[in-house]
Amino acid sequence: METKIILLPTILLYSVIVSQSFSYIISLRNVQQQLNAPSYIVFRKLTDKNYNATFRWVIYAGLLCNLMLVILCAVQSGRLLLAGSIISFVALLADTLIAVKGNMPINKIINTWTPEQYPHNWADYRTSWLQFFSKRQVLNITGFTCLLAAVIFSE
Repeated sequence: METKIILLPTILLYSVIVSQSFSYIISLRNVQQQLNAPSYIVFRKLTDKNYNATFRWVIYAGLLCNLMLVILCAVQSGRLLLAGSIISFVALLADTLIAVKGNMPINKIINTWTPEQYPHNWADYRTSWLQFFSKRQVLNITGFTCLLAAVIFSE
């Protein structure tokens, strides 16, 4: 029963996390690539400010719930749900590490720019940011899909 109780917040939190990836697939990647430098800088700064205020708590809670799920599944559940919970946790952890080591340092640099003053190679920073985020998309969509599949197909 404890496993099912922790599954609910884990899936809900993970769905919020993976929704960011799907929103980039649907439109946000293309939108950012079409922005000129001043607009991109404003967009990036506002997005970073809002995500720092709220989204990190979703990530922390998602990691904690997913870790608790792995522990509970190791004790109480079948192998399929354990495997799905481990894969989803590792994917979320890797996503977080790429964000911390890749996206966040770029955000920190962009946050020093103004719409009037920015480097001539600003688009290279945007490209690097999107490349890091693409890796994260693969990880969190894979992790979420494995978790859902394990829940659906486990006995």
